Parts: sequence; C-alpha cells; structure tokens
Amino acid sequence: MAGPVPAPTHMSKTESPPLTVWLVEDYAPFRNTVSRLLNSTEGMACTHIFATAEDALRSLKTQPKPSAILVDVGLPGMNGIEFLGQVRELAPDTRLIILTAFEDEDKIFRAICAGAAGYLLKSADATQITTAIREARDGGAPMSPSIARRVLEMFGRMAPAKTDYGLSDREQQVLDKMVSGLTKKEIAATLDMNFHTVDAALRSIYSKLEVNTRTGAVAKALKEKLV
Repeated sequence: MAGPVPAPTHMSKTESPPLTVWLVEDYAPFRNTVSRLLNSTEGMACTHIFATAEDALRSLKTQPKPSAILVDVGLPGMNGIEFLGQVRELAPDTRLIILTAFEDEDKIFRAICAGAAGYLLKSADATQITTAIREARDGGAPMSPSIARRVLEMFGRMAPAKTDYGLSDREQQVLDKMVSGLTKKEIAATLDMNFHTVDAALRSIYSKLEVNTRTGAVAKALKEKLV
C-alpha cells in the first residue's frame, strides 16, 4: 500500500503553504513520475500517493484534507468515478481531477456528474498537469483539448429546449463567462464586479441549477442551452 511521501521543505517563513495534492493511481511507474513532478513544482506538494481508492478514502477520514486529488478512472476495486462521489461527502472543498487514459463519452459524462473539477488524459505534459491543478484550485474546469471537444459535442447532441431556472441578468452574465472558461478572478475583472460578489453569484447559480460544482454548472448550461 502506498501512503505519505516526503514533501519539499524549502519553503521560507514568508511563503504561502504549498498546494497539497494527493494522487490515486495503480500503475507504479506513472504514479512515481507524477508525484516527482508535483514535488519538484514550486508551491506544490504531493503529500500522499495511493494505489487504490479504498486506501485513499481511509486516509481522507483521518488526515488533513488536500487542496486537490488526481485520480485515475480504471482502478482495482472501487473505480475513480465511484471514488469521486465518496470524496465529495468527506472533503467537499477538495478539487477532484481525473487523470486517465480513458476518453469515452460515458466515463467523461459520469465523472462530470460525480463532481470532477477537471478531466485530463495521461498524455498531458508536466505543465498541463500542474496548470490544471492551479486552475481547479482557482475555480476553473481544466480539460485536455480533446476532452473539451467531446464535452461540447456530447451536450450539443443531448440539449433539450432551454429551461428557465430564474437566473438574474447578473447571474446569467457570470454563467456565460464561467462557460467560456474564465476563473472567478477573471470574471470579476471582466464584469467589473467585486470578487466576493462573483463568489456569491456562483453559489446562487449552483443552487438554482441544483449542482454542486463549477463543472456541473457548465455541463448543465451546455446541455440545456442556458448560454
């Protein structure tokens, strides 16, 4: 069983704590490569690695919650998508990012519905992986380009008639920018809004659309032609 791994100790007293990341991946060579990448990235630390979802869940019940978790879909025992639903209950503020070789529409759709904040393929390079973690931390929904295209095509085919969810004009503007891929900070700057006002608008959007994550809101907006 894999577990905690040493984190970098070069942080000075004036620096912010590193962005903590857990990795759930059963293929040891890839798991070791990604953990080394994260631990060599400034401001980031891969503090725990696991070969199974079950091991990760046990640690999640007793250890400080990480900023983000990278998880494969095809795991022995509990799969990565089932794992997402469990983590949402235990650590609602942790950002969940799929990192997998699977790119079929069924798995993508199920991962988004289960609360994935992002969906990356294992072909992603080092910069794409670390950038995606930061984007997810900042409220983004990072996806590999081919996955993003599949999502657009998938929801385009599924889209029913537009439903009125009672969004205000301002909330509609925020939703439009969110679907365009802007982070909360970028939305605030673009719409000339206070960051906290944007945050409140997002919470209201989630409530009205009956979703729990940014990715879920974007998926529903595309599926039901809200933008």
